[in-house]
Amino acid sequence: MKLLEERIRKDGVVKEGNILKVDSFLNHQMDIDLFNAMGEEFRRLFEGRPINKILTIEASGIGIAVIVAQHFHVPVVFAKKAQSVNLDGEMYTTKIESFTHKRTYDVIVSKKFLSKEDHILVIDDFLANGCAVNGLIDLIQSAGATIEGVGIAVEKGFQTGGKLLRDKGIRVESLAIIESMDAATGEIVFRDQG
Repeated sequence: MKLLEERIRKDGVVKEGNILKVDSFLNHQMDIDLFNAMGEEFRRLFEGRPINKILTIEASGIGIAVIVAQHFHVPVVFAKKAQSVNLDGEMYTTKIESFTHKRTYDVIVSKKFLSKEDHILVIDDFLANGCAVNGLIDLIQSAGATIEGVGIAVEKGFQTGGKLLRDKGIRVESLAIIESMDAATGEIVFRDQG
């Protein structure tokens, strides 16, 4: 998606350790017009799939998932990284290692929000090693639901997550795939998705 690639080139900051900082428009301050265009594109990419729920993980994926859900006219469920007094009943749980935060989270979703009748589209802001998405897939499988695909805003194509998911037969659609980035020069090279 050229619009997203252009915005990353303009406002993204490459940091040491393969970190791309996009907090001015994607995952701290959010550009809703950009999110709307992304939602339209995900709707186009997954046209004809019987999607009845969007699943994401807190916190950065929620904003994008909500806008995408508007285009599908379906609810969003987000996996929580912490138990709270508001959560009751039985839960699906999994462990997810965060690339950015360098820690492992116990992630939970109430069983009343995922069932075997659900056809799920996973939405997230980044795909690097695939830990978050694999954790969400684990939750979907625990519920007996069907995964219809994975929509990612920014994929780090030089890391293994996207390839591993695709090798499992999971449909992954990333709006921008970064082939390489250089913290010293700030250069970002995108995969041509023609």
